[in-house]
This record gives sequence, structure tokens and C-alpha cells, in this order.
Amino acid sequence: MSTEIHQRIASELGVAERQVRAAVDLLDGGATVPFIARYRKEATGTLDDAQLRTLDERLRYLREMTERRDAILQSIDEQGKLTGELKAQILAADTKARLEDLYLPYKPKRRTKAQIAREAGLEPLATRLLADPDLIPQQMAADYISPDKDVPDISAALAGARAILTERFAEDADLLAELRERMWSSGRVTAKVREGKETEGAKFSDYFDFAEPFTSLPSHRVLALFRGEKEEVLQLSLETSDSDAPEAGPDQYERAIAARFGVSDQGRPGDRWLLDSVRWAWRTRISVGLSVDTRVRLWQAAEEAAVEVFASNLRDLLLAAPAGTRVTMGLDPGYRTGVKVAVVDATGKVVDTATVYPHKPQGRWDEALATLGALVVRHGVELVAIGNGTASRETDRLAGELVRLVEGKKPIKVTVSEAGASVYSASAYASRELPDLDVSLRGAVSIARRLQDPLAELVKIDPKSIGVGQYQHDVAEAKLSRSLDAVVEDCVNGVGVDLNTASAPLLARVSGISQSLADNIVAHRDSVGAFRSRQALKDVPRLGPKAFEQCAGFLRIRGGDDPLDASSVHPEAYPVVRRMAETAGGDVSGLIGNSRVLTRLRPTDFVDDTFGLPTVTDILAELEKPGRDPRPGFKTAEFAEGVEKPSDLTVGMVLEGTVTNVAAFGAFVDIGVHQDGLVHISAMSNRFVSDPREVAKPGDIVKVRVLEVDEARNRISLTMRLDDKVEKPAEGDRDRGGRGGDRRRKGDGNQRGGKPGRQQRRPEPQGAMAEALRRAGLA
Repeated sequence: MSTEIHQRIASELGVAERQVRAAVDLLDGGATVPFIARYRKEATGTLDDAQLRTLDERLRYLREMTERRDAILQSIDEQGKLTGELKAQILAADTKARLEDLYLPYKPKRRTKAQIAREAGLEPLATRLLADPDLIPQQMAADYISPDKDVPDISAALAGARAILTERFAEDADLLAELRERMWSSGRVTAKVREGKETEGAKFSDYFDFAEPFTSLPSHRVLALFRGEKEEVLQLSLETSDSDAPEAGPDQYERAIAARFGVSDQGRPGDRWLLDSVRWAWRTRISVGLSVDTRVRLWQAAEEAAVEVFASNLRDLLLAAPAGTRVTMGLDPGYRTGVKVAVVDATGKVVDTATVYPHKPQGRWDEALATLGALVVRHGVELVAIGNGTASRETDRLAGELVRLVEGKKPIKVTVSEAGASVYSASAYASRELPDLDVSLRGAVSIARRLQDPLAELVKIDPKSIGVGQYQHDVAEAKLSRSLDAVVEDCVNGVGVDLNTASAPLLARVSGISQSLADNIVAHRDSVGAFRSRQALKDVPRLGPKAFEQCAGFLRIRGGDDPLDASSVHPEAYPVVRRMAETAGGDVSGLIGNSRVLTRLRPTDFVDDTFGLPTVTDILAELEKPGRDPRPGFKTAEFAEGVEKPSDLTVGMVLEGTVTNVAAFGAFVDIGVHQDGLVHISAMSNRFVSDPREVAKPGDIVKVRVLEVDEARNRISLTMRLDDKVEKPAEGDRDRGGRGGDRRRKGDGNQRGGKPGRQQRRPEPQGAMAEALRRAGLA
């Protein structure tokens, strides 16, 4: 059976069977996908990580199906009903659904009406009536009356026979497959709002009167419909046809069932009874089963897409540009509880903390500014990371004023996602990492560190808590976790990890390193000191040869005993590099980064029985730019001054923002008003876009134009097509449903006669504030 699995996967991937077999052997041997993709290219024929992930998933599915097939064959055989024809059909089944269809008639079940009828001896009656419609049902049934068997009259006998036929019709595998595909290709889902739920379920208003064919339903719409049903706002119906024409209704399915079993209306005595039995089977059993199957199919497809979206967004977030080793101040905004402040040095070590109260109700703005200013001067802060949650824009304005007042080299302020920061703060790892720090301040530390290195910090948080998914709380926990763990593993190993600075959670994501082994590495590093070479890893307790083989190439040692330890060249390939150095007439250190020398080396000269051309080519590329970071350069978005809440927005306004999330229907952009705006897929480009990720990814800096503001539903519509004309609403439409318009209101900081949405500059600080700034060196 394993050969058949290998052949099938090879066919699906469009690769040779030997490549699949080699990859499966490596996976079964404990190798990880990143290790195989990077260091075993000769064995797999250069299968990349995406192909290997697909292979791994299909291997799991097909092996599960093989186990299920064996269990089904055993069950039917034990019943004495396994024929050669049935066995062949089961062995040929190519999906789990087909397997279950074939098993359905033999699957042990609770006593059904059909089973009770069989026990009463009515199966011969059902069989004879189906085989010969010339028989008169009532006359035939009279011979099967048996009060002792609970068949008191003709009506009871015919009801029992119909139950038997209903089960026979509903358990025909080929018929079910045909009807299932017919319903999928021609059916539709409809939704109506439940009575009295219009206001409570306003967020589902797009589906209050809705219908769409199954085949054209995008994943996000399926998930929204099911959530609306779950919250008892929507009433869903799965209809067998996308047409209201009579010929497209349930009759077509009844005709298909009748044709399958040779039932037709030819005026024979049994025809009418048989047709009624077909109709009964369809309405009470088959249609119900098909609706359930279609729901499952819709859900599985939507779930698959949702997991894929989450995984793609997570990958982009983890691989976002790191600000690097710069002193950073993290600000975790808040109103009543204040703004939590943490300063971390270039290595991420916490050097200072504070809590300031610049916003209402305390309003101690000047005091907060003086405290932050003193921290900037004392520690040489280069970056200010501002969490994008509650009070973010007000805190951004505070940071902006701070930057303006700083003399000399000014820090750069950046708004970063704080999703998951609170989860980290309360985690057991945060308690171990920052034991002397209050829980409320740990979030500020996380915000600062995730600006320095998003990957290193975000691996400390459960991926599901990072908040870049599409209805992620609705999808299967196991499937989502498996996918997200794979993404984190690929990202961490793709970038590489500094062995002497990495945290235990980061090390635990390296190929071949478990959480316990990561803890051992950190403990060894703390007790013995920094690692001087990769070989020193072998001194770590419980880190054996297999783990070393898997992890060594992904761990970096800067300034160690061997310059190759700072590269992604695997230790097993060091002899190849030394041969290259000998050929070039120098040593290894003179080879690294020396493009002039490296380009003169011919890869084929270093190919041997162990290392093929793909690996040698990779080694040369790595030597040219050793330890290069695949992540993009660091840049930030500039939020518009005075635009702090949705009411500050006006239709037509052009803003800069950061893409925070990408879904199947478009991209969400943080423009600094507490509520991300949506750029629908149709508004992302002047060309047709089938996948929003073709245009934007989380972390991208983009310019957008405001199309519509719906404050009542917390929705902001944006466009990236800046050349499109946008019609502003008439003056009288300003407050109709909160859709756009100039919303200057008392108390929002906008001044009459000024530009819409623009706030007057705060006056220069006077008195005690000026003195505090002078003491801090800011004035």
C-alpha cells in the first residue's frame, strides 16, 4: 500500500516517485521539512519546502485513509459479507467520503425501522415488489401479516417494505456520489434574518436576504454565514438547485433515484407504490444526508482557505522587517490604567520601566512628557514602539511631541501590532523571563522587542493569539495549530537563530530541537558561557547526533572559533568549503564574502558522492553573503496628524497606513483611528486581482483613499486606487447612518474654520513642564 501512496503523491505533485519515497523515508526517520528542503536536496531531487509540506499533509491523509480502509475491510469480512467485487471497490476508493459511502450498508448501527422490518421477515416482500412492478402491493403484503411480529395489517407490512427500500436507496454508494455532485454543482445556500434579530445581528446585515450557488461561495462568506447561524441571527437553507424552475427542483433527484433502480410509471400495479417509496426515500433520508454532506464540504473548503489565509499572514508578520539592535522604548497605551513604558537595550534587555498617565481621566500630559523625555536622554532611545490598541493614537501624539522636543538625533516612533502582548504578559514563560516585572509592564517589553525583531518575540506567543486570521476561532484547533506550527518552523529556520542570544521558545522552533532540549541549551549557556562553536552543542545534555544533524545548520555563532559557524553551511559540508579554500589558494576566512574569488570557482569541481551540484551551489551562494537575513529592510508608515478616530475621517482623504491583515476578500489597513479600514479586493489595483496577497501583505506600507465611513457598524472602506474619483456625500447626508462627510464635533479637538480633521498644535510647555524638560536635557 505504501507504494500506491508514493505513486499517488508523486502524481499529484508532478514529481518522480523516487523523490517522494526519499522524502517519506527522511520524514519517517525524524527529519524536519526545513532540514530536508535545505540539506537533503540530492535525496529528494530539490523538492522545496512548499512541496514537502504538501507531501507531508497528503501522506498523513492517505495513511489515515489506509488505516480506515483496513478497518472497514475487516469489519465487513467479519460479517461474512465481503465479496470480491466489494473488496475491489473499497481498494479503489480514492477519498474518505467514498470509503464511507461503500461502508454505509455494512456499518453497525442502532436498530432502524428497516432492521426491525427485516427481523419481521419483510425483506422478501420489498425485494419482490422492486423486482416486479406487475405485482399488486396490497395483495402481496397480505401474505406477510403477522401480529406476533408486530405486522398487524397490510399497511404495516407495506410500511416495513418501504423502510427497507428507503435504506437500500439511501445506501447505494454510486447513487450517493452522483447526487452529491449534482447538488454541489447546481445547488445554493440561502439566508434570512431571524425575526426580531435585525438590530442585534446588524453585523450580518449583508446576509439578511441572501442567496448564492455553492460553487461560487468564497470561504469568508461561508464562515460568516455559519457564524451568523450559530449566533442565531441567520436562518440558513441549503437548496438543491440554484433555479426556481420546476424541472430544476427535487423532482430531478427523485427521477435519478428511480432510474437507478429501474422504477418508472408505466401504469403497472406496483409503479405508483414504488414511486412513492422513491419520493419518501429522497425527502426523509437522502436529501437530509446530502444537505449534511454539503454543509461539511462547504465548511471544510472554507476552513482550508481560512487556515491558509492565517498561515500566509502569520508568515508575513513573522518575516516582517526587524528594526535591529537599537535601544527601544515600548509604550503600551491605556486611559485609566495609564501608558505602560519599558525601555530595552540593543539586545532586548529591560533597562527601565515606568507608567505615565497623560490621558483622561488623569490628564497628566506634561508630567508624562517629562518622564518619557528623561528616559530617552538617559538611555539614548532610538526607537519608540507604540502598541496599536486602545489610546494608541493619543499616545502616538504624545510620542510625536516628545520627538519634536528632543534635540540632536531624534528617535523614530513606530506603531506596532500589540496583538498577543497581553497573552505573553500572563504566560508562564514571561513569568520566568521577567520575574521581577509587573504583569502590566511585560506587555510594553513585548511591544518594544517585537519592533526590534518580530520573529524572535512573536514565537513566544501562541500563533492563534497573534490575530492575523480569518474567522480563526471557528476552525478546527488541531488543523490550525498544525499549519501555524509549520509556518513558524519554516520562518525560524529560514532566517536562522543566534545560538548565544536566542530565547528558549525561539530555540524550540529550530529543526530537531524540542522544548526540553531548548531549555537545556539555555541552561548550559547560562552555566558554561557563550558557545564558541557549533561542535560545543554536543556537550548539551540529551542533545544527540540526530538532533545535532537537524539543528546545527540553522544555528549561528557570531565571532566564534570557526567563521563558518556564522553561516548556514552545515558542519557536515565544512570539508567542501575547505577544499574550495585550498583551490582558491587561501583560507576559509579569506573565502567568505569574497565575490571575486568565489565567482572563479566552478561548482562541478566540488561535487562528490556525498554532495551534489544543488548543495555545492547553495554553499557558494551562502559564502558570498554569509548569514544574510531574508527579511526586508525596516521602514515605517506616517499617520496623518489630527486623524485619531473614525469621526476625523472624510471621504476622499488620502492617508498612509500599514497593512495588518489580508483576507480572501481584501486587506485591512491601520490608518491610526483604532479601527482598521478594509480595502476590498476590487479596490486594490487597477488590474484584476484574484488573490489580495498579490498586491499587499501584512506589514506593507500603503497609501489609501477613504471611500466610506460607517461608524454605526465600525466599518471604514478604503481604496488603493488613488486615481479613482470619490464622490463626497452631500452636506445633509453627514449623519445618515454615519457614512462619511465632515464630522467636526465639539470636544474632538477640531477647530471651527480650520481644515477638516486637522488639530491645532499644542502650545509650548510652560512653567514646571519647561523646567522638567530642561532637567531632562530636552529644552
